[in-house]
Amino acid sequence: MRYSYHLLDVFTDRVFGGNPLAVFPDGQGLSTGQMQRVAAELNLSETVFVFQAETEAGTRKLRIFTPAVELPFAGHPTVGTAVLLAETGAVPEDVQNIVLEETVGPVAVRIAREPGRPTFAQLTAAQAPEFGPPPPPTAELARVIGLDESDLLDGEWAPGTASCGVPFLILPVRSLEALARVRMDQGAWERVLADTWAPHVYIVAPGADLRARMFAPAMGLGEDPATGAAATALAAYLARRENGETTTQRWTVQQGVEMGRPSTLYLEAEVEAGSITAIRVGGSAVLVGEGWMEIPSDVST
Repeated sequence: MRYSYHLLDVFTDRVFGGNPLAVFPDGQGLSTGQMQRVAAELNLSETVFVFQAETEAGTRKLRIFTPAVELPFAGHPTVGTAVLLAETGAVPEDVQNIVLEETVGPVAVRIAREPGRPTFAQLTAAQAPEFGPPPPPTAELARVIGLDESDLLDGEWAPGTASCGVPFLILPVRSLEALARVRMDQGAWERVLADTWAPHVYIVAPGADLRARMFAPAMGLGEDPATGAAATALAAYLARRENGETTTQRWTVQQGVEMGRPSTLYLEAEVEAGSITAIRVGGSAVLVGEGWMEIPSDVST
């Protein structure tokens, strides 16, 4: 069983930046166990398998895997797959808005094009923001990421938990210097966060452009260079502070800098009378290469 796939770099406009992604444009016939094994073999943060849509409104159905688990929703696979579908003609040039069916629900995506090629995609989170229980004490959180408690912010920037499909711990730190010093302690993570509502850690340094790092041991990932699902959770965390206002808020997040894979994510939140009505994240993607893989039919889960 031979299956073709494409490689893209997502949340960047240049090859070897952003977050690498593998997309199998036709996953028909593959079992869950086969897809999980393929994702583990490629060992990228996510691998996407594309299927025909199951609803009239859908454009395609996606299944998204890390090397260890299947995800209900993820940002860089959604953005990258949308750009690829437009690049390969699976989405016609005159179509700007598509719907990608994911486990979390239908994800609306807007594709932007320049003459000759698609350049940008912006998703709207299918799930309304959800806010989880308070995180553990800051002293314990600081130990998880190898910092002093004084490196963590408090007040309106206190640690919090949020989800637009995947729960994240939002952990603001005081400076870029502190962000650069982050070193995850696996043992401390297992003691403090592994069994919590939001075990995935999105560490953020506030500024004119936010800067972030993401670690997800529960997904089988070390550090991730660009994380759209975490960015949607961050947008919810930030927008929640709008008390009674009706506004569109926008932020730019730089991620992956410390890994040598700089990424740029553009966030939006629609707030009406203090309620968050929409969360969006967008970015660029570039096609890197393509290939094929022989996938055995007798792969077990």
